[in-house]
Amino acid sequence: MRYKSLIFIFIFFITCNSEKDESEISSDSEVLNIIKYDISSVLDEFDTREGFSYTIDNNNVTFNTDNLPNHTSPYWPNSNDLFEEYNGSNSNFRINPNKIEAQNISITVPKNPSESINKLATSLGAIGVARNGVVFFNQYAGPNNQPLTNEINSFDQWLGHPTGQSVYHYHIEPLYLTKQYGEDSFLGLLADGFPVYGPVENGEKVTNNDLDSYHGHSHVTKDFPDGIYHYHITSEDPYINGNGFYGTPGNITN
Repeated sequence: MRYKSLIFIFIFFITCNSEKDESEISSDSEVLNIIKYDISSVLDEFDTREGFSYTIDNNNVTFNTDNLPNHTSPYWPNSNDLFEEYNGSNSNFRINPNKIEAQNISITVPKNPSESINKLATSLGAIGVARNGVVFFNQYAGPNNQPLTNEINSFDQWLGHPTGQSVYHYHIEPLYLTKQYGEDSFLGLLADGFPVYGPVENGEKVTNNDLDSYHGHSHVTKDFPDGIYHYHITSEDPYINGNGFYGTPGNITN
């Protein structure tokens, strides 16, 4: 009887391990079956120039940018041809003491982005790149993730401004780009490789209620006729991105 019991225990152990392995294989298969997209169709829409370029290496796209905006701002040094006094619509505008200076920022994104199982929160600093080479920041002011309520009053006429380290950036709608390309246009990529679109879609203003907690949704766009997950800029907090990256972000260095 003792031997029979041992045989039964051995068979039970093997059976349980076999079931576990099948479960793990099934889980791995589900991961492998996650939809992967291809962002090649929008790469030509980036306004590359001296100081802003990208390279494709296998499954990654790396953007290298000096982060200098191609538009006017009161944050340019007075000697710069693009210096322009503030002429926007915010009566509460107050200039911050910082100036625009060239950076050396590298952002690597997946060429075939897919949804991440473990979503990562965005951090302060660059979270993506606009089509003119200027970086996107998230919905917080540094250093302690403060709301943008007061900081918005330092945004120039194109709704950007520089940090204390002279990094010019957009937290909200890059007005220069939406005026140039349209409010429904492709505006750039976040670090997870998913595209960012303007505040209008199919002729209607996009609101936060139209989007998920990461500030995006999936469907066909003019650049992606087969559909893709994409973020939208809205006029309400969190503006560009919500509770983190929908996909897995690549490397960002400055």
